Amino acid sequence: MRKIGYIRVSSDSQNPARQIEQLNNIGMDIIYEEKISGANTNRSELKKMLEELKLGDEIYVTDLTRITRSSQDLFKLISEIKEKKGNLKSLKDTWLDLSEDSPYSDFLITIMAGVNQLERDLIRMRQQEGIEIAKKMGKYKGRVKKYHEDHSGMNYAIKLYEEGKFPVKEICKITNISRSSLYRKLQDIEVYQQKKIKNNI
Repeated sequence: MRKIGYIRVSSDSQNPARQIEQLNNIGMDIIYEEKISGANTNRSELKKMLEELKLGDEIYVTDLTRITRSSQDLFKLISEIKEKKGNLKSLKDTWLDLSEDSPYSDFLITIMAGVNQLERDLIRMRQQEGIEIAKKMGKYKGRVKKYHEDHSGMNYAIKLYEEGKFPVKEICKITNISRSSLYRKLQDIEVYQQKKIKNNI
């Protein structure tokens, strides 16, 4: 029997360190990690983990939303894990237990999965309502830029890029800035500089 960890973050800019720490605290034999949106069903590491799952293996996640985004996906995942005689455990959703093969266990999973789905739907609905109210009041300005002008990590990444001593991959590792965010910022700077030059002519 192996303890298998599954970690997922939605983008390169998100840090999986907290999930890794939580799983390592209970001891993992192997951890599968990927950076991809939960809405994307084509998750290579999840598929690989399920293909390599063996009898008695236990899959651990910090939160069910890391491995599934809907009740339908959860039931499909549970069915596949049960077929291989494995188990799925969530540090947050402690009610989940596939080891008990009883109607009560299945009923509880159905109810709790529905509650989790409802919770996510309500959060999305409240967010949308809040945006609509803010728009009417003229206060909605869209998503706030994560990397503003005074962001030390981004500024340091730009400095290293301009010095030309490190490749972009290494700069991103040093500063914990995603490659796409760095390129976007560099593009913004270039456009700004071009406008400045044009206005001075």
